[in-house]
Amino acid sequence: MSVAGTIRATSRKMGNVLTPATYAEGDMDILTKLKKEHREVQLLLDQLVDAESATERKSLLKKIRAALVPHSRAEEKVVYDAVRALKDKEARQDGEEGYLEHSLADRMLATLGKASAASIEFAAAAKVLRELLNHHIREEESNIWSDVKDNFSDEERERMNRDFEAAKKKVKIPA
Repeated sequence: MSVAGTIRATSRKMGNVLTPATYAEGDMDILTKLKKEHREVQLLLDQLVDAESATERKSLLKKIRAALVPHSRAEEKVVYDAVRALKDKEARQDGEEGYLEHSLADRMLATLGKASAASIEFAAAAKVLRELLNHHIREEESNIWSDVKDNFSDEERERMNRDFEAAKKKVKIPA
């Protein structure tokens, strides 16, 4: 791993340390859970971009797909659909944008799945996926999360997390 990759990975790990871990999984606020999962995927993406061997790249891609696909589908169903149902036009647009960005991430995962893990195409696609998701996460944690905080109570956000966990378990991960 490069020095820059090590710094990114360390800072992301420190972010996880600061996330409250005293909650039972189902009692956690949805935003706390999403933040934890975002940091885990960002760390995997940093490792993927920095990986040099095809074997390591394939292994990391499999881990990313296993983490990202259920997260995305459950987030769409539980969070984005709730935000899109709000009366506020900007909030509804935030939900739509989230769906579009998830679709783009799905396409990049498909591109990576078809590319030789030893190829320059794979390396380029891995970098694009990381940039796309980092942009998406920054916007989501600002815009969507504001929508959620402003419109849903603590109890509703805990319920959203329970629904999120249940929805993730139902997702089939494509090969």
